[in-house]
Amino acid sequence: MQTLAGKTLFITGASRGIGLAIALRAARDGANVTIAAKSSEPHPKLPGTIFTAAEEIEQAGGKALPLAVDIRFEEQVADALAKTAETFGSVDIVVNNASAISLTNSQNTDMKRFDLMHQVNARGTFMVSKLAVPFLSKADNPHILALSPPLDMKEKWFAGHTAYSMAKFGMSLAVLGLAGELRAKKIAVNALWPRTTIATSAIKNLLGGDAVMQASRTADILADAAHMIFCKPSADFTGNFLIDDSFLWENGVRDFDCYRVNNDVDLMQDFFVPDDSVAPVPLKALK
Repeated sequence: MQTLAGKTLFITGASRGIGLAIALRAARDGANVTIAAKSSEPHPKLPGTIFTAAEEIEQAGGKALPLAVDIRFEEQVADALAKTAETFGSVDIVVNNASAISLTNSQNTDMKRFDLMHQVNARGTFMVSKLAVPFLSKADNPHILALSPPLDMKEKWFAGHTAYSMAKFGMSLAVLGLAGELRAKKIAVNALWPRTTIATSAIKNLLGGDAVMQASRTADILADAAHMIFCKPSADFTGNFLIDDSFLWENGVRDFDCYRVNNDVDLMQDFFVPDDSVAPVPLKALK
């Protein structure tokens, strides 16, 4: 299967950024997409709402269902999944993309922010996946994907922002456990992570503005990798912790320049990429 035509994706945090990019890639195949996100009203610093995302998905060739969902609340998630199945007839793919981030050390992380990151990242991924299983069990080639890092448990990934790292690795622990639990049901559970920073509004606001954006790749690299994952047979391709460019390279992709924001700038490596993960192409500027 090389197309997602007619498939239904339930994507958390899909009003902008990586989640929206994954939605648009699927929409170009003619997929159905539920945009499960909190952004029903415009944000002063972050572009996009569930409604603008729905318009883009429809324009790309897909069908969209914009739903205001806060994944901290079980009833909202359950209702959204039921509405998705009622509207499109199935739930085939779940993407746990929603994430909360605060790159602060222990002394500068208030417990309200700590709780938010764990409720959205680790708990949200677990709960959305858990509630989706009854629907996915009825699907042909069902997949769960988390945008979370490989389980490379090194001190350097935690020092400086312990709370965020705990919450983000919590997503990956959910992948590890659910892959084993759901293997017999032939529901694939995988994790995908970028080698470099990705040019999103969140990165611009958190990591240093335009300079970091210029040293990043576009979200299209993750969208293309996710699409390739969803086309894999769920019975066999599960329990993987994938780095975007390595996975694409292993599956025949050779042109990575198209994902660069600026060819004249060295790419910046993202957090959590294991030391033994070698980039398939140079990250230096193209000169």
